[in-house]
Amino acid sequence: MALHNYDVKDRSLAEAGRQRIEWAFREMPVVGLIKERFVKEKPLRGVRISACLHVTTETANLALTLKAGGADLILCASNPLSTQDDVAAALVEYDIPTNAIKGEDETTYYKHINTAIDHKPQLSVDDGADLVTTLHTKRQEMLDGVIGGTEETTTGVVRLRSMAQAGKLKYPIIAVNDASTKYLFDNRYGTGQSTIDGITRATNILWAGKKVVVCGYGWCGHGVAMRARGLGAHVIIVEVAPVRALEAVMDGFQVMTLMEAARVGDIFVTTTGDKSVIDRAHFAVMKDGAILANSGHFNVEINIPVLESMAKRKRKIRDFVDEYLLKDGRSLYLLGEGRLINLAAAEGHPASVMDMSFANQALCLEYLTKNQRKLEAAVHPVPEAIDREVARLKLTALGVVIDSLTEEQRKYLESWEEGT
Repeated sequence: MALHNYDVKDRSLAEAGRQRIEWAFREMPVVGLIKERFVKEKPLRGVRISACLHVTTETANLALTLKAGGADLILCASNPLSTQDDVAAALVEYDIPTNAIKGEDETTYYKHINTAIDHKPQLSVDDGADLVTTLHTKRQEMLDGVIGGTEETTTGVVRLRSMAQAGKLKYPIIAVNDASTKYLFDNRYGTGQSTIDGITRATNILWAGKKVVVCGYGWCGHGVAMRARGLGAHVIIVEVAPVRALEAVMDGFQVMTLMEAARVGDIFVTTTGDKSVIDRAHFAVMKDGAILANSGHFNVEINIPVLESMAKRKRKIRDFVDEYLLKDGRSLYLLGEGRLINLAAAEGHPASVMDMSFANQALCLEYLTKNQRKLEAAVHPVPEAIDREVARLKLTALGVVIDSLTEEQRKYLESWEEGT
């Protein structure tokens, strides 16, 4: 049963969610400043928004901010394991329809997405592009009323750019993920900390001395590698992009092929956004007791069907840990069903870093509303003015004051003539 129809009989669940939402809000001062303005100006008055996001305390504060701005909002989950049920129940109490249940099956997951589409959105908010792709492939009759959308994560941006290149994208979408105040902080510091947190909660391992293999050295991989090394792990990077691999070498990490790393690794973390990154050949040579975790958006980076075919027994050994006993006697341990481990086994990114990501979301939705029908159907960058404003507000909230250029300095930088 979808939580937007949920009769909250146990008020303590909703109250627990409400308290956690309030706690997260303390760490989201930029969203707080935007919410204050939205309450006064109502820039989203009457605008129907369908959002497909991880249902967490931070997302709840974005939802409350959009509602404060006048939006008519409905929310569903962007991952079956990422929902925090107490938060979903609290959002119901806040009169925000929320279709999300932790552990929902695939049928329920897409039923909830279709319920969000039934809202006849004028704006879409997505994390992974499942809502947008469903809208374009199964619910095209709803496309005419959509004026724009935003996308939160790398995987979704990749999918949307592919749609746009194929001429299939029917409305403008702003790639919030690509804002400097998003990926440099959320992807790196948020993913780094929350991934380590999720694996630790699931396993209670000691990181010091472990050989940790990080597949992918984008910004998420940067964060995971940095945090694992900080805990005393020996970190190995696997990459297919020469520049990123070279950067990893210069950052002091060991770089090798995944086949080499598979033989020595204790913990494997995928952060690529691609499929079958860890596959049959890698499983075949891994050490007994190797731990497999994914921090990419979809549960396809570790080839789970192949792993299951290689196992003679599978059993749940503890929450979020499945043991696969292979036919040769080795055991491999898959965490969180191969889904986003930071949200499956932990609480996702800290509120302080999501403050900037969701500030971008709120301001970009306001921008799309003000500029409706002016943008072509394509994937657009976050306007630089919004990116700078989010950084400025965050610095202000942190009590940090920076210098500014003098008029003479500005003119010098803008001049092409020979300096003296």
